Amino acid sequence: MTRHGNLPREAHRRIIGMMSEGELKPGAPLRERALGARLGMSRTPVREAIKRLESEGLAEAHGRTMRVRRLPASDIEEIFFLRLELELTLARAAIHLPEVRLNAMKARIVELKQSGSVRSDAAWETDDAFHDMLAQPSGNQTARAVLTMLRQRTCGFDHAQLPERFLQGCDEHLDIIAAIRTGHADRLEAALKSHLENVRDAVLARLEEWRAAP
Repeated sequence: MTRHGNLPREAHRRIIGMMSEGELKPGAPLRERALGARLGMSRTPVREAIKRLESEGLAEAHGRTMRVRRLPASDIEEIFFLRLELELTLARAAIHLPEVRLNAMKARIVELKQSGSVRSDAAWETDDAFHDMLAQPSGNQTARAVLTMLRQRTCGFDHAQLPERFLQGCDEHLDIIAAIRTGHADRLEAALKSHLENVRDAVLARLEEWRAAP
């Protein structure tokens, strides 16, 4: 693939990052020229990235302007319903993950926790890598792709928007790794289910706060 062919993907990745870091908040306009200048790209790859965001449910048109979509509570509930159904099933195979991968991920989470990097790319990237690690042993590539898409749809509710979840999320990830090490899929499923429900409830609570704000 040419460098030009990679640009829409790179633009999409970086815009997602801006959303997850809180630089592009729900309702913010997605203007091709301004984003292109920010990303050092022409308008064409940015336009393609915005179209992809729209197809993923992360952007929507308001008149002639595309904006970061404000996800309603019903969308959040549907997303986490799917994650709880799909991710728990796939993750059961994670009890076969090798120790070297578990050790590496644990070290990464501990380092993140100690750094307190709530607003860094490392927080989002570590969370994404962790959940993909759980799904990978299942061998179901299509399901992994669906889970990645579902996580991206709630990327605006990362640790920058829910700072109280930062340390809790790190600890829950470590608890899941500990459950994997027991070799019991039921314990892993229970730990992951608790984690996903806690994230869901925190996102819904934040949405309610925004709705009630004057």
